[in-house]
Amino acid sequence: MRSSLARRTAGVAVVAALLQLVMITAFAWPAARVAPRDVPIVVTGPQAAAVAERLDRERPGAFDVLTRPDEAGARAAIAGREAYGAIVTTPSGPKVLTASAASPFIAQQLGALAQAQAKEGRPPVPPVQDVVAADSDDPRGAGFGALALPLIMSGLAASVLLTFAIPAAAWRAAGVVLFAVLGGLGAAGIAQGWLSLLPGPYLALAGVMSLTILAVTGTVAGLATALGRAGLGVGSLTLLLLGNPLSAAASGPEMLPQPWGDLGQMLPPGAAVTLLRSTAFFDGAGAAGPLAVLVAWAAAGFALLAVGGLRGRTGEEAARGREPALA
Repeated sequence: MRSSLARRTAGVAVVAALLQLVMITAFAWPAARVAPRDVPIVVTGPQAAAVAERLDRERPGAFDVLTRPDEAGARAAIAGREAYGAIVTTPSGPKVLTASAASPFIAQQLGALAQAQAKEGRPPVPPVQDVVAADSDDPRGAGFGALALPLIMSGLAASVLLTFAIPAAAWRAAGVVLFAVLGGLGAAGIAQGWLSLLPGPYLALAGVMSLTILAVTGTVAGLATALGRAGLGVGSLTLLLLGNPLSAAASGPEMLPQPWGDLGQMLPPGAAVTLLRSTAFFDGAGAAGPLAVLVAWAAAGFALLAVGGLRGRTGEEAARGREPALA
């Protein structure tokens, strides 16, 4: 008996230690490897070709340089979420356009790049203009970057509560929808009204948050309904250990090593961050992709809920059918 308990204790301790290492790696590794990788920026003006060549030579692989005919085209590319910023060359010297709303981190990188490009005999530092600025109450995006984790954690907690408190799959699905609606309205109210982290239309922001909660809670609750308690673990680990650190909420997917940056955008946390930025700051530009990702996850969650519910109903009917024979 004692040897059995000793083996079980040792096994639990080893699994917990391994899980700790995985969590440290999942959260610390992306942050430790943040650097520009094919970040799309626009170069325009009479010296555009020379600037693009210099960037490629001095920062190979850092930027995906796009060209536009003039400054208006560069601004349109930034507003349309095709680029994070622009270098506009003019006869009087270059200037840099940034969009801190898209990524304060990348905007800072472009500002530093402007300083590095300054040469003797020219203006000390090219002027930098933030054409799509982050909220004035959250200029560095720290508050915005902290939004993703509470949405994911609350969705995971709700899925656990619904799984253990609501036995019927249909009512569990109804609980997911009700929680998503209430949670989205409440979270948007706090983020916009109290904390002042997000501009834009309140109902649109609430809709994005509700869809995020629906995708997270529906997926995990659906996995639990279809697979049992193991589904809770699979869903929680996927969304928490992969989805949250790969969301690039504080930087941008292009700042993470690939393919992890792209993978993060295929998971609910990363898609939610991108969709919130598009809704709050860019009038919906670039929203189609992340919207499709969240809808797909939500649909998969409800499909799993339906499968689990049908399986449970079939099992109950089979059990009732055996009762007379056992009698």
